[in-house]
Amino acid sequence: MVANRKSARASVRAYRSKLKNKGLRQVNIWLPDTRSPEFRKECLRQSRLAAAAEKSSPLDDLLNAAAGSVEGWT
Repeated sequence: MVANRKSARASVRAYRSKLKNKGLRQVNIWLPDTRSPEFRKECLRQSRLAAAAEKSSPLDDLLNAAAGSVEGWT
C-alpha cells in the first residue's frame, strides 16, 4: 500500500509539473459553504433587509446613476 501512495504522489507531482511547464499556476480559493445553516440564515437576513428597504433609498439612487453611466461598455 505504501508503494501505491508514493505512486499517487509521484503522479500528482508530475501532473502539476506538466501544467506549470505549460505556463499555468495553481490557485486555491476559499468559498462560502452554501450548504451550511449559517449561510442560509445570512441569505434570509439579507433578503429580508433588501425587501424591507425603501424604494427611494440613497442606495437605489446611487445604483441608478451608476447604471446610467455604462454606455460603451462591452
